Amino acid sequence: MRRRRSSAIPRPTPRTSTPTTSTRTTTPRRATRAALAALLAGAAVFTAQAAPAAGSAPADRSPDPGQDRAAATDWSVAMVDSTTTRFTPATIGGWSYPVGLYLYGQYLTYQRTHDERYLTYIKSYVDRFVDAEGNIGQKFNSLDSMQAGRLLVVLHHETGEDRYRVAAQKIRERLKTYPRTQDSGFWHADTASRAHQLWSDGVYMVNPFLVEYGKEFGDEAYTDREAVEQLNVYARRLQADNGLFQHAYDESRTAVWADKDTGRAPEQWCRAIGWYSMAAVNVLDATPRSDPGRRELLGHVRKLAAGIARAQDPETGRWFQVVNKGAESGNWTETSCSSMFTFALSRAAEKGYVAPSYQAVARRGYRGVLEKISLGSDGLTNLTDISIGTNVGDYAFYIARPRQTNDFHGLGAFLIMNEQLRKKR
Repeated sequence: MRRRRSSAIPRPTPRTSTPTTSTRTTTPRRATRAALAALLAGAAVFTAQAAPAAGSAPADRSPDPGQDRAAATDWSVAMVDSTTTRFTPATIGGWSYPVGLYLYGQYLTYQRTHDERYLTYIKSYVDRFVDAEGNIGQKFNSLDSMQAGRLLVVLHHETGEDRYRVAAQKIRERLKTYPRTQDSGFWHADTASRAHQLWSDGVYMVNPFLVEYGKEFGDEAYTDREAVEQLNVYARRLQADNGLFQHAYDESRTAVWADKDTGRAPEQWCRAIGWYSMAAVNVLDATPRSDPGRRELLGHVRKLAAGIARAQDPETGRWFQVVNKGAESGNWTETSCSSMFTFALSRAAEKGYVAPSYQAVARRGYRGVLEKISLGSDGLTNLTDISIGTNVGDYAFYIARPRQTNDFHGLGAFLIMNEQLRKKR
């Protein structure tokens, strides 16, 4: 594949990140799986350490019992090799945010390993939807439909092919007419059932794309300001006193789940909050310190980080499906949101958005998530306890959601987390 530039800009942090320089020699997948199985056999068993006291994020000075396991296996490579063995670019699924999330994690793994198979796979997937002139058969009538647009920016950066710019520009143009609440928040979708609604999930579906699009195509004057303001609008409407976020808000107060006074949904669902946490870090990484909304956004992020730390399960290091109700019957620790929180806290501490001591919370989360990944008898990875896609509901609804293995929500979040945390070992 022709590459436009000799080195790629790390996409989650287009302005400030420092890519690693390690390389990996490409080996056949069968040999890779055998080697991974051998490595796993010698990996240490580990347990999670205690979570921080309420409102604090103490330094973690104790030995890391998960270090041997993390060091023994390159779980990003193992997961990408496993997933690309299970699915071809034609069978992995349609244009969707879960597949887009996973493939973005695969791209981060490519940036570190320089394994061209990984980028070729992404290109083959995207080329199913983008023709030679840049036409793409998407109306972009929901924020969810925009998330995979990050791959368009990635491929333009890597190949220089203008058709990816043309396709990405369709999302940028759609935002000019996309419906908003009275305080300018993007609706979750341009449909009657989602009219006037903000979902915490939605900020990740569009805002990381926006700042990356702006940098790639010289549109930062609009994209940076828009992304920061969207995150602030959503936080004003959805962030609770405990720092966490309600799943959704309905400006019209007509949704069955909407509180008639606040418009908010009743519960704090973990992955919705995880989406916001990752989006906020991505946008802070990509926007200048002089942005007028940045100080407000940092305040929301610091309040959120404190809430996440308080809600961490002291036994496993993970987070619960309904985050603030870990002690209630039926609640369970969910893998995708635990990966998202772990990434966000580690990255935010690294960049100085929150106190350095939050790295200890992230390390405990990392160990907890690593307990959920293993190699099967076929040598392929299995990541367990991932909630399937989820609507807005009540407590009983969330805890009854099916738990899947290798759901793309979890795979993508794991890769993003692992590429951040593996360098912190």
